[in-house]
Order: sequence, then C-alpha cells, then structure tokens
Amino acid sequence: MTERKPPGVSFESFVDKQIREASERGEFRSLPGFGKPLPDDSAPYDELWWVKQKMHREGMAVLPPALQLRKDAEDATAAVAAAVSERQVRRILGEINTKIAEALARPPAGPPLNLTLFDVEAAVARWRAERSLP
Repeated sequence: MTERKPPGVSFESFVDKQIREASERGEFRSLPGFGKPLPDDSAPYDELWWVKQKMHREGMAVLPPALQLRKDAEDATAAVAAAVSERQVRRILGEINTKIAEALARPPAGPPLNLTLFDVEAAVARWRAERSLP
C-alpha cells in the first residue's frame, strides 16, 4: 500500500478499492482465520477483553482455588460420564481425588471447599451399569 491517494478521490473509496484489489489477488488467503466467521460482536464492550482472551488461551482461572476445585470436580463427573473405558474413569477420578485430598489437608483460601473424595469403585460400578457391562 505504498500508492498514494489521488486528489479528488474520497479516502473511503480509495481504501475500499485497494482492499478489493488485494482480495482479488488472493493476498488475504494466508492470514490466520481466513474463511472463518468473525466473532460475535453483539456483546457490550469490555475494556479487559484482551486479558480475558489471554487467560482463556493460557488456561488460567479467575475463580478462587476452592471454587476452581469444585468446578474441576464437576468437570471430572462429566468426563466420567463420557469416558470410554474403565481405565479412563479410574484415571480421571484418581487425578481429581489427588487434588481434593491436597485441598482437604491444606484448605485453600476462599469459600469452604465442601468436597469429599470420590468413591472410585462406586463410580466405576455406576459407569458399568450405565453401559450394561458385567
């Protein structure tokens, strides 16, 4: 875009022409997100949108540790329901039980934890029953 705007041409039509010509030459095809829909912009403006996107990309949480652990426990329950093998069920519950045990031994700051360890054998039995496995 080193070309200068000619006198007498409105800036908008000059820019629109350059964009159209670049599009026709295929210069936008290599850009990330090409061919994908634009994100929804109907939400009210948030000054910290970029912080929230960065935190989402990095997998960071804004919840207090106790509430995050409760959410993790709910996610583990959903993951058990979607598990395809008994080994996967045991792994999921083992991981969340480790986190819960650590939190029970050293309670995190924030609201009360209100969690107990998952009964792995009972959960495996329910998982089997839902799939009619022996």
